[in-house]
Amino acid sequence: MSTPSTQLENKYVSVVLDKGIDKLLDYKLPKDLNTPVSEGMRVVVPLRSRYVSATILEIKETSKFEKVLPIIKLEKETPFLKPDQIRLAKWISEYYCASLRKVLKLFIPSSVKGKATEKHQYFISLTLPLSKLKSICADLRQKHPSQAKILDVFLKHPKGLLLSELLQLTNTSKSPIDSLIKKQILTQKKIHIDRTELLDHEFFISHAKKLNDEQKSALDKIKQSIDSRTSQTHLIHGVTGSGKTEIYLQAIDYVRKLGKSVIFMVPEVALTTQTIERLKSRFTEKIAILHHRLSHGERHDMWQNIYQKKVSIVIGARSAIFAPLENIGLIIVDEEHDSSYKQTEESPCYHARDLAVLRGHFSNAVTVLGSATPSIESYTHALSNKYVLNSLTKRAATNHFPDIHIVDMKREMEKTKKFTLFSQQLLNGIKKRLDKGEQTLLFLNKRGYHSVILCKSCEKPLSCPHCDVSMTYHKKANLAMCHYCSYSICPPPRKCPYCHSDTVEYKGVGTEKVQSMLKAIFPEIRTLRMDADTTRHKGSHTQIFNQFRSGKADVLIGTQMIAKGFDFPDVTLVGILNSDQGLYITDFRAEELCFQLLTQVSGRSGRSSLKGEVFIQTNLIDHPLFSFVQTSDYQGFYKKEISLRKLFHYPPYTRISKFIIKGPSQEKTRDLARSLRALIIKNTPPNTLILPEIPDFRIKLQDEYRYYFLVKTPSILPFSKTVKKLFESFVLPSHYKILIDIDSI
Repeated sequence: MSTPSTQLENKYVSVVLDKGIDKLLDYKLPKDLNTPVSEGMRVVVPLRSRYVSATILEIKETSKFEKVLPIIKLEKETPFLKPDQIRLAKWISEYYCASLRKVLKLFIPSSVKGKATEKHQYFISLTLPLSKLKSICADLRQKHPSQAKILDVFLKHPKGLLLSELLQLTNTSKSPIDSLIKKQILTQKKIHIDRTELLDHEFFISHAKKLNDEQKSALDKIKQSIDSRTSQTHLIHGVTGSGKTEIYLQAIDYVRKLGKSVIFMVPEVALTTQTIERLKSRFTEKIAILHHRLSHGERHDMWQNIYQKKVSIVIGARSAIFAPLENIGLIIVDEEHDSSYKQTEESPCYHARDLAVLRGHFSNAVTVLGSATPSIESYTHALSNKYVLNSLTKRAATNHFPDIHIVDMKREMEKTKKFTLFSQQLLNGIKKRLDKGEQTLLFLNKRGYHSVILCKSCEKPLSCPHCDVSMTYHKKANLAMCHYCSYSICPPPRKCPYCHSDTVEYKGVGTEKVQSMLKAIFPEIRTLRMDADTTRHKGSHTQIFNQFRSGKADVLIGTQMIAKGFDFPDVTLVGILNSDQGLYITDFRAEELCFQLLTQVSGRSGRSSLKGEVFIQTNLIDHPLFSFVQTSDYQGFYKKEISLRKLFHYPPYTRISKFIIKGPSQEKTRDLARSLRALIIKNTPPNTLILPEIPDFRIKLQDEYRYYFLVKTPSILPFSKTVKKLFESFVLPSHYKILIDIDSI
């Protein structure tokens, strides 16, 4: 609530500083302040001998401190944070054991703090009518050809051009333009450029599709929740291709007609291209995009457009949940099971799906979670009526489920008497699609050409000196690279760096080699590759997506980024190579993650009237997981998995937190982990299970050693409060860090 200036006497504010101190600090509101003050406003405050920026989080009548300094000024007369954002920020800080300073960085990016970094350009236009321009061009052509060249462009663009566009079209310097401005033939005007406009494209207008009975039932339930004006969470469990997106679009249309705003979250930057296309074809209004690939300036302009209520629909990855939207009516989390929604490498280690549910609650909005393979936790919430369950059991329109074949690669190798990457069945399937003019997706969750460079003499792999990781060979760039810190050796060593023998060999297969091998088998084949190497540059996701969608390639080869929600109508074959690699990791969620990934990739096939087919290649043909995938039996998989979770007391029957200690010395890092574990044991109740400290799966990453221990608790909030209080007295040596990952995945 705002505080009128006439009532500011004896008012205090608690603020969070942008830098330095993590605790809330109290300041007094000056009596001569003529602007109403509210929570969420940005202020400048004195701190020791300097002035610093801060955010008001609370307004109160008293302060527990005797000497309280007044704030210096307000940075802006409107709050940067909405009331629901402030509630959410406080909850994140408490639940995830994170400082408010770090939490507020999520809501107010550095690009929007302080002075606005607006982009300006010069707009160049004519001062004379076109009728006079031709004769002026003729006079200038002999003496000043560069000036004539510029005026020639204006014969085609009489309304004017941005300076950057004019320079690009004429391939000249600015000097002849300046000369024409002096002659008063051209004029220039400084204008503000909205960088979000550069991300807009034209799309064909589409109309709402007719829903089947299951889709209509799900949409009606969502509309009822919206009409009731109470927060409610819906889980749409729909098989791949069941038309979940059409339900989202019609729900958005319903909410927008009520004048409310929408957040639409997707797990991958790659998916924003397709989602934007679908939204822009249905809605003519401006849409904001938020993800980590935006430039500093684009993020600033996007945030300002949302903040200034110029847009009411926000699309993005996990950071979209922090958008400064008002009057939210609907929050959609597509592919809600995806681990990309979890922040794991820096504090706060939040889960954007869970925050979406909470922000919906704080905003009185409806939250819709959608997936063909819901997380065990979300599906359990739906079965216990915490969420409203909507099931879509059949594909939309005339689409049919693909035929899924499980291929025994041990038998294939017995036939060929050597290692083979492609089964004969898969190769026959690819050839069949080539002949028909249909498309194929090939999935391998490993990039590069060879995954290991190994010495036959000492049997040591070439490892990164900064990480406990084998380096990957990339043939096109002719280098060995660490995929964790990007350290590279170019060219790769021909002799072993450990025993100096020349018996170095390359092993393992990545997406780059798949592409090369496929070309060797089918010389005429056209391939595209989508992985972290080919999508490093801005806009590359969109470029690859559009190329494949328009039929400029027969096969798309990719890592897990091609598994999530892509809709390619001409894809009738999916091949999954080395499908069982995810089952070897030491994680109680290994089978769940593998089931989700295989089901999602399989679902990319046969999404139009064309019949689809899937070949899943495995060395573990008898593993029960594959029968669940082959029959798309989520319920069967869930029953098996939930019984094991209950038996071994894993989530959702308990909560797991991970405490990771990082530092430059292995021994000291281990000792710190041991000390922290002992402190938590001493201060938590007996029903808290604290497992021993152990080296992380990758004990060394980016020159830091990593140890961790897990904590199992029946509930999180009481535990988080205890831990947060403990950390006020636990002092870390310099260069050592602790990362608390609540609800670790």
